[in-house]
Amino acid sequence: MNISEVSEKYGLTQDTLRYYERVGMIPHVTRTQSGIRDYTEEDCRWVELAKCMRSAGLPVEVMIEYLKLTQEGDTTIAARRELLMEQREILIAQREAIDATLERLEYKIGRYDQAIETGVLKWNKLEV
Repeated sequence: MNISEVSEKYGLTQDTLRYYERVGMIPHVTRTQSGIRDYTEEDCRWVELAKCMRSAGLPVEVMIEYLKLTQEGDTTIAARRELLMEQREILIAQREAIDATLERLEYKIGRYDQAIETGVLKWNKLEV
């Protein structure tokens, strides 16, 4: 696949794909004799992983480190696992914070729904 096909398939700009490759978030993509990127299935799996991790908020540096460890081979399996476990814990904490915010929003929306129904908005002074 060429870069425009990969861009369309994964919803990433061509500039983003070039950036991912340049900084080491994905391995260097094979090129045709004329120098055009020719993404293999393996390259596409890396693009998909990078997109997934970035959309979850993982730092670029983590993806770079993960790729580096992967390229070093099986001796880094434990380190890769640890890196992913650390990121999982960070995501769980973020999810918990988001869940708490959603819970508060649901409560406040419910109060406004009640006010719309009754025509009365009664707030406790501590409730903002």
